[in-house]
Amino acid sequence: MEAREFNEILQDKTRMVERIIRSFLPEEEGYQKTVLEAMNYSITVGGKRLRPLLMEETFHFCGGSEENLPLLEPFMAAIEMIHTYSLVHDDLPAMDNDEYRRGKKTTWSVYGEAMGILAGDGLLNYAFETALQALEFCSDTDREYFTTAPCPEYNMQRLTRAMQILAKKAGIYGMIGGQTADIEAEGQEGSLEKEQLLFIHEHKTAALIQAAMMIGAVIAGVTQEESLEKLEKCAYDIGIAFQIQDDILDVVGDSGELGKPVGSDEQNQKQTYVTVNGLEQSRADVERLTKEAVAILDSMEGENDFLKELLLSLVHRQK
Repeated sequence: MEAREFNEILQDKTRMVERIIRSFLPEEEGYQKTVLEAMNYSITVGGKRLRPLLMEETFHFCGGSEENLPLLEPFMAAIEMIHTYSLVHDDLPAMDNDEYRRGKKTTWSVYGEAMGILAGDGLLNYAFETALQALEFCSDTDREYFTTAPCPEYNMQRLTRAMQILAKKAGIYGMIGGQTADIEAEGQEGSLEKEQLLFIHEHKTAALIQAAMMIGAVIAGVTQEESLEKLEKCAYDIGIAFQIQDDILDVVGDSGELGKPVGSDEQNQKQTYVTVNGLEQSRADVERLTKEAVAILDSMEGENDFLKELLLSLVHRQK
């Protein structure tokens, strides 16, 4: 696939994902209006939308049918809400103390620190409310019957498994666990072990990418654990490569392109994959992990041209 064709398709698909996400956002009303505004601000300031994109592309790659897209869309919105909440909390003064993200003011710097905390909390909780809206679309009957009809067993099994994946990958055995290890590592004396860094990157970054691809497969109807494990490993490779590339860009990137200051890791005396392993080795590991991820996709049945190009674009990005 040529770069121009890929970029055009990517733009169309990103706009589609954007519409889906916005369709699930809460109305800004009531005494809690301020936190709702802060939540919606956090979501709508932009982003690559790569996790819902990966979820939908994996769904199609695994043979998901169009009639099951309504089961998938609440999860697409939910995973972006979870990702966004993590960024909102990441930016707080108690964490990274960042005032800008994607070239715009961060949530706490617009609404205040307390409302930034509540906006993150709200997004996390609302993500699960949103994912559970998939229950309304379990029936094969008409829309008026959806709210009262019992879900067919096979759809309930898919939704239950998808919820399990989402909760675990976002929680203490996933992203929150990685964030905990990352914070504690900042105050650690001496160099970080490579195993320690990989744990942080696997749980803080790769976990939600794993959730996206695994949920896409589950909603498509994949039940074989072997296939899910392959996708989980593929997403692990991409997540680690993505984070290493992020560390590389913090050293050699352009702040104008990135929409945030470069060199912040060094200023904060934060140890990264680059500081531990060096720039040359870091770049080599990005290539190795990317090739391994693509090889996993090639070993599975399904059309994967766009999905493959999407994965490659993530780890070879310059912003």
